[in-house]
Amino acid sequence: MNRALEAAFPHVYCELDFTTPLELSVATILSAQCTDVRVNQVTPALFARYPDAHAYAEADRTELEEMIRSTGFYRNKANSIIGLGQALVSRFGGEVPANLKDLVSLPGFGRKTANVVLGNAFGVPGITVDTHFGRLVRRWDWTRETDPVKVEHAVGALFEKRDWTDLSHRIIFHGRRVCHARKPACGVCVLAKDCPSYGEGPTDKGVAAALVKGPETEHLLALAGVEQSGAAQ
Repeated sequence: MNRALEAAFPHVYCELDFTTPLELSVATILSAQCTDVRVNQVTPALFARYPDAHAYAEADRTELEEMIRSTGFYRNKANSIIGLGQALVSRFGGEVPANLKDLVSLPGFGRKTANVVLGNAFGVPGITVDTHFGRLVRRWDWTRETDPVKVEHAVGALFEKRDWTDLSHRIIFHGRRVCHARKPACGVCVLAKDCPSYGEGPTDKGVAAALVKGPETEHLLALAGVEQSGAAQ
C-alpha cells in the first residue's frame, strides 16, 4: 500500500509554507482546526512582523491575535505562540530544539507538532498523526488504536524509520485528495485492491473521479485509467 501511495504521490512535502524551524513551529500551531491554505494566507505578514523568537516573546497580544484571528481559536493560539517565544528565549537561546523531548516541553507543542517540525525542518524521521492520518490507518485496519500516540507507535512499527516522514505526507495527501471522510473516491483509488474498506464510497469510476481534489488530480485519474472529465481540481 505504501508503494502504491508512493506511485500516486511521488513528490510529497509539508503543505505549510515556511523557511525556518521557528516559522514551521508557528505555522503548525496555527494549523490546529484550520486549513493549511488559510494558514499560508496569514503567515507571510506574521513572519515579517515577528522575525525571531524574541519578537514573539515580546509581542503585543492584541496585535498578534488580530493577525491570526482568521485561523480560529486565536486567543489560545496567541497564548501558545507568545509562550513559545518566551520559552525559546529563556531555555534554548532563541532557537527551536531539534529533539522530541525538548520540543514537546514547549507551549503549543504536542507530539504531532513536534514530529512535523522534526521531519520537515530538521530531517529527523517522524510520524505525524493528524485527523487524516488517524482515520485512514484505521480505515485500512493498520491499527485499531484511537489514541494518537498509540497510533504513532503502532504504524511506526510497520515501517522503516527512514520512511516515516514521507509516509505521513502520503497518507495525509491521500486523505485530503482521495480518501475523504464521508465520501471516499473508492472507484479511482490506487489502494482499491488492498483496502478492507473498499466500497464505503462510490465504486463507479466516473462518480468517484469527480470527488478527487488537488493538483495531482490528472495523475491520480490516469493511474486509475480515467481521462479528465470535469473532475474537481
